Amino acid sequence: MTLRIDISALPSGRVQFAASPLAELTAMLHVLAEPGHHPQFAGWAADVWAGLRPELAERLREAEFLWRSSQADFLIPARPRPTLAEELDDVDRIDDERYVTAALVTTCGSNRVHFSRASPLTDTTARERALDLAQARGTLQEAFAERLLADPAAVRARVRHTLEECAEAFFDGAWAGVAVQLATDLRLKRELLRRHGIGAALASVSGAVTLAPDGDCIIVDKVQDKATAARDAGVTFIPSVFGRPHLVAVHAPGWHPVVQYPVAEPSPAQPVSLETVTLRLEALAHPVRLRLLRTLARGPHTTAELAHFWELSPPEISRHLAVLRRAGLLTARRQGRYVRYALNLPDLAALGTDLLAAVLR
Repeated sequence: MTLRIDISALPSGRVQFAASPLAELTAMLHVLAEPGHHPQFAGWAADVWAGLRPELAERLREAEFLWRSSQADFLIPARPRPTLAEELDDVDRIDDERYVTAALVTTCGSNRVHFSRASPLTDTTARERALDLAQARGTLQEAFAERLLADPAAVRARVRHTLEECAEAFFDGAWAGVAVQLATDLRLKRELLRRHGIGAALASVSGAVTLAPDGDCIIVDKVQDKATAARDAGVTFIPSVFGRPHLVAVHAPGWHPVVQYPVAEPSPAQPVSLETVTLRLEALAHPVRLRLLRTLARGPHTTAELAHFWELSPPEISRHLAVLRRAGLLTARRQGRYVRYALNLPDLAALGTDLLAAVLR
């Protein structure tokens, strides 16, 4: 399961490494929406929420679908600018069609949502489909999608105003602290690119990012098989401190390929018993269970949603979920008549360290 970025026709020098204030703000917003994904920033997130004005906190919750499970493509710039204001100006230049489509993909909670044949802004059937998908995700998603389709300009202005207020509330202070780390990482990547070529630079980004043997394709390990091609604008790699452990990729048609990668070091984990480590490794040995975990990494899902996503029967999904729960890799939470499963992120993230500690003890 990979994203393949075709660079065969890419002019030399069109693979760039650059820092983006907007992309880092988006990573921070994701931390605020999903602090369980980022235990090393749990204290930071709690402090930010405690200090937010109630009005801004409410606006963040009403638009969190733009950055919670996945990030809207317009929030990860292909052409990073020095300031957040400049990048928001670039977002303002995107036409309503591209903006709304990108926003609906994240709001509707499915990377299978496409509106390439008909626009939900002008086509009634496409509009109803978008609203149905949003409604299935919850009342907040439905309300946001309705506002977006009814008055894109008003929603866009409100989202920008929210992001600008985030700058004053917490981003500017945090950005000053991470900018040095990003600059250090960028110097390393650019030097590797200049001296040793793209393969060496990609190897330093992540073990999940590689150059194909023929040099014509960048391969990114992602949840589904996708493909895109880099055109004249090239491919942009954006480092992130708050983004760990996520590797975010922009690959939708009409958008320039962008990869946001983490640079922060993982925090140490507490060792667990060898029996627990063995149980978890056995649970991960099955390819279906590994696929389920990669889907659940995007957010909680029900058994029915997982069965639909992977085209498997609900009983088969249930059996695999039971194995993962016994290993302590999942949590379950009942919401009405549905049970939503989510990753036990701290324990899953610590598995490699736990294995090494168990071997060395």
